[in-house]
Amino acid sequence: MTAPSSSSGGLDVLLSALQSEGDVESSRNILNILDDLLSAGSERRIQHMISRGGSEALLMALVNMGHSVCPNYSILLPLLHLLAKVGHRDRHIGVKAQEAGAVLLVLNLLKHNLTHPKRAAACLWVIQVFSSSVSTANLIGQNHGLDLTFSLISQFTTKHMHTIRAAINAFAALLSTKANIHLVVSKGFISGLLRVYEDWHTRDTQHVAIVIRHTLLCCLQRVANTAAGRRAFRSQGGMSLLYQTTQTCLSATGLEALVEASMQIMRRCLPKTRLPLISDQSAYTFPLPGRQCAVLDQDLEPDESSDDDDHDYDEDEVKENQEAENRDSDEDLETDLTRLRLRPDPDRPKELLLQYSRLCPELSHDFEELDLTSSSSSSSDEEAVILRKYGRRSNLPETEESTERNTPVAVQLEPRDFQSHCGILSTSRGRRTCIRVPRGDTPPGQRGDGQGEEDRADEDHHCTMIDRLLERHGACVPHHKPKLYRTVAARTKSVPGFGILAFPDFWGHLPPPGPEPMEPRKPDVQRQKVLEDVQRFMKSDDIINQVVFDLEDDSLQTPPESLRFFSSFECGNLRKAIQVRRYEYDLVLNADVNSSHHSQWFYFEISNMDSNVSYRFNIINCEKSNSQFNYGMQPVLYSVRDALDGRPHWVRTGAEICYYRNFFRPARGRRRNTFYTLTFTVTFRHHEDVCYLAYHYPYTYSALKAHLKVLQETVDPSKVFFQQQILCSTLAGNLCPLVTITACPNSRNWRDLHQLRNRPCIVLTGRVHPGESNASWVMKGTLEFLCSNDPVAQSLREAFIFKIVPMLNPDGVINGMNRCDLSSEDLNRQWCKPEPVLSPTIYHTKGFLYYLNSIGRTPLVFCDYHGHSRKKNVFLYGCSVKETLWQSGSDINTTGLKEDPGYRTIPKTLDRIAPAFSFNSCNYLVEKSRSATARVVVWREMGVLRSYTMESTYNGCDQGIYKGLQMGTQELQEMGMKFCQSLLSVTRDMKTLYSRSLVNCLDLGHKILDHKSHNCFEDDEPPCVEQIEFSSDSPGLQDIDLDSDININMSIADEE
Repeated sequence: MTAPSSSSGGLDVLLSALQSEGDVESSRNILNILDDLLSAGSERRIQHMISRGGSEALLMALVNMGHSVCPNYSILLPLLHLLAKVGHRDRHIGVKAQEAGAVLLVLNLLKHNLTHPKRAAACLWVIQVFSSSVSTANLIGQNHGLDLTFSLISQFTTKHMHTIRAAINAFAALLSTKANIHLVVSKGFISGLLRVYEDWHTRDTQHVAIVIRHTLLCCLQRVANTAAGRRAFRSQGGMSLLYQTTQTCLSATGLEALVEASMQIMRRCLPKTRLPLISDQSAYTFPLPGRQCAVLDQDLEPDESSDDDDHDYDEDEVKENQEAENRDSDEDLETDLTRLRLRPDPDRPKELLLQYSRLCPELSHDFEELDLTSSSSSSSDEEAVILRKYGRRSNLPETEESTERNTPVAVQLEPRDFQSHCGILSTSRGRRTCIRVPRGDTPPGQRGDGQGEEDRADEDHHCTMIDRLLERHGACVPHHKPKLYRTVAARTKSVPGFGILAFPDFWGHLPPPGPEPMEPRKPDVQRQKVLEDVQRFMKSDDIINQVVFDLEDDSLQTPPESLRFFSSFECGNLRKAIQVRRYEYDLVLNADVNSSHHSQWFYFEISNMDSNVSYRFNIINCEKSNSQFNYGMQPVLYSVRDALDGRPHWVRTGAEICYYRNFFRPARGRRRNTFYTLTFTVTFRHHEDVCYLAYHYPYTYSALKAHLKVLQETVDPSKVFFQQQILCSTLAGNLCPLVTITACPNSRNWRDLHQLRNRPCIVLTGRVHPGESNASWVMKGTLEFLCSNDPVAQSLREAFIFKIVPMLNPDGVINGMNRCDLSSEDLNRQWCKPEPVLSPTIYHTKGFLYYLNSIGRTPLVFCDYHGHSRKKNVFLYGCSVKETLWQSGSDINTTGLKEDPGYRTIPKTLDRIAPAFSFNSCNYLVEKSRSATARVVVWREMGVLRSYTMESTYNGCDQGIYKGLQMGTQELQEMGMKFCQSLLSVTRDMKTLYSRSLVNCLDLGHKILDHKSHNCFEDDEPPCVEQIEFSSDSPGLQDIDLDSDININMSIADEE
């Protein structure tokens, strides 16, 4: 126990003796002892010395020795070396140096030793260490420290390279403050830095000074952290210089650090360019009830200042924005046990819940179509009691089908453009591959010159042609009928009044015949794309920069050699297209209606292309800070020519894909939005084909409506109780369907009816976020499986009553939005207190759940289907009090807390039966930021133990039989089926699950268990191989550090 204290005592004695003005020999010996101790010890020993006041002692000794008229450099030099080593580890060395009066002293020593390389280097290292404090760095800059340091940065030479390196490192350290950067700019040092770098780059042909060249680039990168520095850099030809030197470095080996640093500087110094829009506000606006006008831009007047004068770059703010966007940290976890366990009071009176009784038709339906059995003909008194309890209503609930029969169809789809095979592929303005919807309902008598009769004859002709086309080329797509889709789509109400159907939605889609692997990332693909962006800034001869499509300008004439774009159809999203080069286009997406944000989803038509030519597309106003496009994901493409040739597939497409931060800024005002570019190339197979590109497999509201109608026609009504009803109308007047699926009773016997009416409920919802089309494909698989003749599906229908709201945000889906509804709100953040007028689908879904709860029929399972843009696989989010408290590190003792672990039953079952599912990607944490989501509200307010969000990747899987493959519609629909199968694990009669026939259907054998879930942290993507964000500093070279430089300088000094 005495060793540490004696060691500390000895160190204290040495430090105390060093501060006293002793003889030269004693001071030199003490410095040698301290240096030996620190050199032989670990980082921990240096930190111990700092904790014992080592930094203060060294500073005091420096002040005592440095103020003499003739300083003794045999002591000062090792003292400076030791101070630099220790101060490099002391976070407060700059402040301590100011308090000791050592800062200006070191500057004075440097001033008097500019011609002594070893002494100057020692002073420069100490200045570098002192500059870790902003105030100290500013003090040095105000006292001509920048001038002194810059004077030692010379042109290329092989002499005194350690001193030159020390000067550049000190200069870079001083540039860590904005005040010093402004001084450097005002004194014209930027031009000098560029010329020095050019000289070292040109004359260092043997690459012996890579470290010096890299450190010069670090200086320029620090300069680029302010708007003034970026302007000076550009005005002095910095972009051209770095572009040329980078090209040279790329042709050599071992210069990766120089290339990366140069790329970061050029990315940062590209001038901020406003998005090519009149307004950041969406091109679509919708008048909201109770509001005088739609939402306007936050900044009505555009900022007239220079594009690059908006703000200095602040890396910390970027990190804060990313953390806010990915708020999964422990600080976000709910630790208030009262809030976790206490069930809030309902948000509405119980009297209002009675309206939802109509959404339980199975409780009142008398099933008169069933044959009466002998037992039912002699009903007992108990049967009479049961019937009186549930009652028999003469007026059945209104179904969506009956409502639509009574709703006049405002328009009928007219297939104007299908005159011939070539007519379909025509790209002339008079013909499109889309199905047009005429919006003019002018009475025939008001049309002059017999126009009405001619139009009707023309319509009949085109209808005949479309029939022939479908007969000749139409594919047999299960559960899809083009004519039915056209009829249903005519009733769909959009904000702009779409009059055209996209060909893929009308024609249908079949999964491609084979698997689609993830796209390998091309090495340095982002670097290549950024260099092309720099070329554009440098005004290359091949730049066109011509608008070829504008959603808000119907009169725009597309040049004959350009691609043609179109997006005015259901789910479509493309606002503007600019031809940058002959085969390159910038694309701007439309923000969500009544909003200026949430641009990520895209879906548009392209025509007039050449075959076997690589076209580059840059979507320049994406908002998410990272994407699966950086990890093997591809967009999807649909070819009309392929569809007519019998291959109606949405296929993954695109090469040279990357996703990175760009130099664009909002079109108006000073909002500090950060935009990202998704860039990819597409090579079209057919000349003058018509193709469609989308973020993910589109699934429209009209497709859902048509699908539900087909399902209702295909089920056996004697076995399957399938009823579609209207939950409510949306803001735009579209109907939100609610579907009930269960098994019909075997008879009208009271026991059979009693069993049906006591089945537990399963409530499923989906597509609350319009851009998550994968959720709809999973829901499609769920619906088709529950209506099938599969024995597991039959068992599920006999065990449960399914209440399904397949699309919670029809308006958002129809209008091509990504996140919100027409009120510009994220509907999955409105569940706490939803507005009945502005959020009707959430308000009535929650009301229906309240109703089920009030009549003792709380759902056994609730699941909201979503899509996930950042992770692979499929996984569940649930809710657990204990796991939330454990993860948060709460002091609450959870030993006495009782919690049913049944919330893990379904995820564990899915991990066994679903190849795409990852159990270890699941979590059951209750976050504050998600307290108003469906999952948390249904768990907290309705008491549903198994309340989930099911997240499906846009990309693919990194495990199991689908490892390395992108998810297609077939795999997504399979996931919907597997989720249903997993529900057998929560049936009351567990024997059903283990019956031999059902086990065979579920594939619970060892054959499918070749996939393993990973650790939950490993499921998250690693950092992208290329830097997505701008960086204020380049990574240092691995083999160089301050200590090694100092040791080399000390050895040279000793030899001298």
